[in-house]
Amino acid sequence: MLRRATFARAIRASNTIEGYEVSPDDAIAAVEREEPLEAKTEAWAAVNGYRSAMTYVLQLADAPRFSYSIDLLNSLHFMMQEYDLRKRPGRWRLEAIRVRDEEQREDVYEGPSVDVVPELMNEMIESLNDADRSVPGMVQAAMGHLNLVMIHPYSDGNGRMARCLQTLILARTGTLAPVFSSIEEYLGRNTQEYYHALSAVGGGSWQPERDVRPWIRFCLIAHFRQATTLARRFKETQLLWDLLEEDIKRRRLPDRVIFALADAAVGYRVRNATYRPSAEINNQIASRDFKLLVEVGLLVPVGEKRGRCYTASPALVEMRSRTRLAKETEDPFGPKP
Repeated sequence: MLRRATFARAIRASNTIEGYEVSPDDAIAAVEREEPLEAKTEAWAAVNGYRSAMTYVLQLADAPRFSYSIDLLNSLHFMMQEYDLRKRPGRWRLEAIRVRDEEQREDVYEGPSVDVVPELMNEMIESLNDADRSVPGMVQAAMGHLNLVMIHPYSDGNGRMARCLQTLILARTGTLAPVFSSIEEYLGRNTQEYYHALSAVGGGSWQPERDVRPWIRFCLIAHFRQATTLARRFKETQLLWDLLEEDIKRRRLPDRVIFALADAAVGYRVRNATYRPSAEINNQIASRDFKLLVEVGLLVPVGEKRGRCYTASPALVEMRSRTRLAKETEDPFGPKP
């Protein structure tokens, strides 16, 4: 449950940064390869493409005889951008590119000339393959992110590619279980601070001699804060799971319904299609389970026929409220931005 939700939050956050927004429920649907609850849009296509690329990244975490290559990066970019061939997915940009801060209404960075992009990308790949293994994985990953976004090799999708590469490097260096190593959710919650950190190091144009320590510090703080968030969620999920198990046993319900109740309790809209794989049951049994959960007052039906889903009842919401924990870990870096 935590693995799926963390993955969904990461892909949703990374796309939201670029203006492609989908609901938390549709991010889960993308992870489960199900149809969205909302209408299909360009944002849905972007999230699905990013999910494909990130799924491949997670598969590469323990791949033998692995090496970074231009072809690998271009393939990941193609997965992300395939829905719009006008953006040259998997190929370098053909013209100058500028990064604009829409909040400040000004250009904040200009990428290097297109003439040097291939050479710079080859240098970056070499640095990844020849990385000093004594350098912590989090630092290697932060530098991979920074180098790619500063080179800005693509006409679109550079930010998503940089964040995807950062997660790949973290996965390859074994920093954490791959799906939990990403800081994309944190970057999505603190987008302006993320942009400011990149802008401070970038200095407005391609200047690789600039001091990168502010960016490294920003990323390490992001890792700490994301880790404390995940640790709290793990404890809360364990408490919720235990509480639900007791309630299910008391009501003499099938053990499998805990998957539907846990999702609903944390705020997701539960559907037959997303419940079946978790519970390992067929459509008929799933429908019977939902009917039973509505009858006992734990779920509330919303919509009709194919569009029907189920949300938490007041009783289930109250149960969830009892499992929320205070933010116990002191943040040594001061108030969160």
